[in-house]
Amino acid sequence: MGKIEFMIPKVFKEVIDLGDGREISIETGKLAKQAHGSVVVQSGKCMLLCTVVSNYKQADVDFLPLTVDYREKFAAAGRYPGGFFKREARPSDGEVLTMRLVDRVLRPLFPKDYHSETQVMIQLMSHDPDVMPDAMAGLAASAAIQLSDFPFECAISEARVGRVNGEFIINPTRAQLEESDIDMMIGASADSVMMVEGEMDEISEEEMTEAIKFAHEAIKVQCAAQEALAKAFGKKETREYEPEREDADLAKKIHDMAYDKVYAVAQAGSAKHERSAAFGEIKEEIIASFSEEEREDFGGLISKYYSKAEKAAVRDLTLNEGLRLDGRKTDEIRPIWCEVDYLPSTHGSSIFTRGETQALATVTLGTSREANQIDMPSYEGEETFYLHYNFPPFSTGEARPIRGTSRREVGHGNLAQRALKGMVPADCPYTVRVVSEILESNGSSSMATVCAGTMAMMDAGVQLKKPVSGIAMGLISDADSGKYAVLSDILGDEDHLGDMDFKVTGTADGITACQMDIKVKGLSYEILVNALKQARDGRLHILGKITDTISSPNSDVKEHAPTMITRRIPNEFIGALIGPGGKVIQELQKETGCTIVINEDPVTEEGIVEILGTGSEGISAVEAKIDSLLFKPEKGSVYEVKVIKMLDFGAVVEYTDAPGNEVLLHVSELAWERTENVTDVVNMGDVFDVKYFGVDPRTRKEKVSRKALLPKPEGYVERPPRDNNRGRDNRGRDNRGRDNRRDDRKPRESKKED
Repeated sequence: MGKIEFMIPKVFKEVIDLGDGREISIETGKLAKQAHGSVVVQSGKCMLLCTVVSNYKQADVDFLPLTVDYREKFAAAGRYPGGFFKREARPSDGEVLTMRLVDRVLRPLFPKDYHSETQVMIQLMSHDPDVMPDAMAGLAASAAIQLSDFPFECAISEARVGRVNGEFIINPTRAQLEESDIDMMIGASADSVMMVEGEMDEISEEEMTEAIKFAHEAIKVQCAAQEALAKAFGKKETREYEPEREDADLAKKIHDMAYDKVYAVAQAGSAKHERSAAFGEIKEEIIASFSEEEREDFGGLISKYYSKAEKAAVRDLTLNEGLRLDGRKTDEIRPIWCEVDYLPSTHGSSIFTRGETQALATVTLGTSREANQIDMPSYEGEETFYLHYNFPPFSTGEARPIRGTSRREVGHGNLAQRALKGMVPADCPYTVRVVSEILESNGSSSMATVCAGTMAMMDAGVQLKKPVSGIAMGLISDADSGKYAVLSDILGDEDHLGDMDFKVTGTADGITACQMDIKVKGLSYEILVNALKQARDGRLHILGKITDTISSPNSDVKEHAPTMITRRIPNEFIGALIGPGGKVIQELQKETGCTIVINEDPVTEEGIVEILGTGSEGISAVEAKIDSLLFKPEKGSVYEVKVIKMLDFGAVVEYTDAPGNEVLLHVSELAWERTENVTDVVNMGDVFDVKYFGVDPRTRKEKVSRKALLPKPEGYVERPPRDNNRGRDNRGRDNRGRDNRRDDRKPRESKKED
């Protein structure tokens, strides 16, 4: 057998300059060489490994079975996974959101008839706190595909854009992002923008467009670097695969049979179920016109070409007549009705119904203990406002398997959360959880969630800065004629037949979030701005419906909802409030029915005490306990006290304004007259005033006096102060001259016992 020789791998590398001394490198040839394409993308200490593999055999499906998987390894940050099992398990919401961002840009660039099982796996292998890895995931995926033999249209990349002090920044650090008024992720090829998603601080449509342009210029450089790397590495020939069967004659025949009939049904402007039934009848009629042998021979081509004819007819109706499937004009919003305070036991609730889309939102108020903990290798923190979105199958009249939270639900919920979170005031004392239940869906349930979430929080008494509304938009264009139509408030059927669909949320003063998927190449920025402006008109119309229902946040929480009181105490008092083993705070919570949470503020070095309760009495009791802990009587002040214990030499009294704070009232301070028995002057339960004299230097104990507030009796003579040195001179001798000191005396002999 011949000897196997191991050679040092040849590494190929391209570097992208981001400015400000930052750069991104793309490297291949060292790792994962059995994958069909693999790259390591690095910026600073952050390193992503991306591998791509696609089976050579076509799968027996009519879609592309593409899986984009993004994972952050805890070892990359020198950390252990949290929880009981010390192994990475299901992906976090943050990882799922990154997967969706990459998938949305890659999927449209594979051929429509390419159905091979394809996997794109991206892993964070080394973490840098100054680099956000999700901004490089799209670049890594595309670079790996460029080195493969996949049939893929062109290189793409994704970049995050922020704006600090009016200056745009590509791939800002997390610290820069906290100061930024824009956080947008843009996906694009060198020629066209394909995906936009992000959140903003009430920016204008023109500002949003400028941010997209800025990111696109950076992406062009990243695409060029990928092409240079592929050329140096040796770009593989695109693989051969068995394309789908096509039949131009059959396509034309079905188009001629279906087009006019579909056009007429679409022109009638019927409801969803009626329209679907009518389209179904046309399709069945066409299928029935073919013999059994023809149907068997053509297979799925008849259905495929019917769908194309249906799509063409609906698009032409909109471009030619400005009409849509349900009879609306292009800028017309479906009828809206809203309601708040629908659920009697929730802290806040609302219903938002627009056409055949309905969202029921609920709000729950809690303490910081209920904050959503985020534990990722690239980020640790918590959210005191978060939103969950549920999309059950009955909302579309279907029965489907229920397999936990889908990626779509995570993505739609995140978009609605980003739309609203900027309007939750920073000083909101509560942790706020919004849950949106989609009860009906025919177009943009995520935007219905934004509207329902706004009203539910206002109903719950959350003092939103401004109400937020959202709208889903579409675009139909014809490159040959130059015609285009922007559609406001799109239907579910219009979602897939257009050239662009986008969702925009905002207040009356600007955009707060967006999600955009652009399916047509070379969309002009002029059309984009016009579409965004039409979206603004729609948003304001919907916002008016919201404010007609509830014009401003309720001034207070509901009677059955918890009230939150926040108190600050010096750190040295935290232990006293908690008590040994938590005894004090646990008993206090049990007695008052309140939830008490204590956090430390490292900046002010204070304890933040959160008191959450549904009754004012319980909250007042907790506050009284805190006041008693913090109570410090001032020297010379007068306080009301109550006798709580009788002693031979005085009475123990408690400050009535600070229960739990006790002090000894000595028998000598009860009255000016000599007091033989304490009970001659006071008894248990007596309430009276005392004067506080501070700490007595002789006894080193706090001193209070009742007699100091009483008038002196007539003829009262002050007793002279006691002289502790009476009868002794300074040298320790008594008045008879004897030396009382025993230092020089011999010690006494002790008696020993036998």
